[in-house]
Amino acid sequence: MKVNLRLFRQQVSIYKNKFRRFLTRLEKDPPAGLDKMTELVSRDVWKEVDCLTCANCCKTMSPTFTPKDIKRISAHLGMHPIAFREKYLYLEKKDNDWMNKQQPCQFLNLSNNMCSIYEVRPADCAGFPHLTKKKMTDYIHVHKQNIQYCPATFKMVEKMKMLLNA
Repeated sequence: MKVNLRLFRQQVSIYKNKFRRFLTRLEKDPPAGLDKMTELVSRDVWKEVDCLTCANCCKTMSPTFTPKDIKRISAHLGMHPIAFREKYLYLEKKDNDWMNKQQPCQFLNLSNNMCSIYEVRPADCAGFPHLTKKKMTDYIHVHKQNIQYCPATFKMVEKMKMLLNA
């Protein structure tokens, strides 16, 4: 289903704090079967969200580029890893992470929301939005952040809140 980013941003402004409080409660007191519930809800979410109509993550966030990512992507582009870093990335001092210099991502084709390096994209991109990446309680801090960037994460939290009548 096509994502309406304007509507999504309106919903985020209304529900972001409520959803974060809900996630904090889940983290502190997870119900039995939370991981299975997350998996089932995630399947429903992907029936409703089409990333290619959105690409908000690529437009507003930066993945973390690991040394493996840098080596793989630079080879794909026919560049030396140092040249790749100098051209596209900066070192974020706080966490010592390599991040995109610009937003939207330099590899995003804005006319069709497709990634020009999709086959070799960073692991962070490949796993985003991390809905079922780990145990739900181990990743709640990430979901708290991503609800404001990713309609799929927002919808997952919305559905879980409804399921749990919270």
